[in-house]
Amino acid sequence: MGRLQRTLSTVSEADDTDNGRVAVVGGSIEYPNQPALVGEAALRTGTDHVRTLVAEPIYDIVAGYSPNLLVSPYDGERFDSTAVDDTVAVCEWADALVIGPGLVDADTAAIRDVIDRTDVPVVADALAIEPALDSDLSNVVLTPSDAEDDPIHDGHESLEQFTEETGAVLTLTGDVDEIVVDGDRLENDTGTSALTVAGTGDTLAGITASLLGQGMDRRTAAELGAWILGKSGELATAEFGPGLVATDVIDRIPSTIR
Repeated sequence: MGRLQRTLSTVSEADDTDNGRVAVVGGSIEYPNQPALVGEAALRTGTDHVRTLVAEPIYDIVAGYSPNLLVSPYDGERFDSTAVDDTVAVCEWADALVIGPGLVDADTAAIRDVIDRTDVPVVADALAIEPALDSDLSNVVLTPSDAEDDPIHDGHESLEQFTEETGAVLTLTGDVDEIVVDGDRLENDTGTSALTVAGTGDTLAGITASLLGQGMDRRTAAELGAWILGKSGELATAEFGPGLVATDVIDRIPSTIR
């Protein structure tokens, strides 16, 4: 048993969590802040503990972002097969996993290996979406933007057909956010045009994972996650207008939930 596995085992025995734990695998030298945004969004949605697993060179950046986040490093500058065992160990501790935000130059086989080896619900976001398509998606929520869904269309007549054939749940973000599940397509009626700002996709991933970790099924978590993001965006837009940033939206998640 490695050092991280021993640490997680000790924490699991000591913690009494009612609202779940979320693990986040993401970030890179080019995009170090994405896993922190995901984690903060999950905490603001009610998750008790978030542990981010990041490449060693960005550990100090993510660990210094917020005292509310637990942070663990893996060796090397990119996510590859050497980080898979540590990720699986984090998933054994967690109730939900987010993988992909900011995960530049990751080994696609390693991403698929993680998804296939974990039993907790997974939110596959951003750079993990395309690799995830070759995995078992029956426990996965995919959160592509409308600029990231082309690989999903390949080999399928429609997104509805894709969800029927794979069992995946989709939250497709764009001018109108849509949830596609079991061949049905639903529109989310909250949000503003300001939610195109960088980091709101990470925020959605964190919200959705938090809801999954609190025990919601994937369809409910996807629908409610999109609604919470949109409504929080409306509150932030009312205060900041088009100058809002992702952390403004994250800070308004508790008010939306109340």
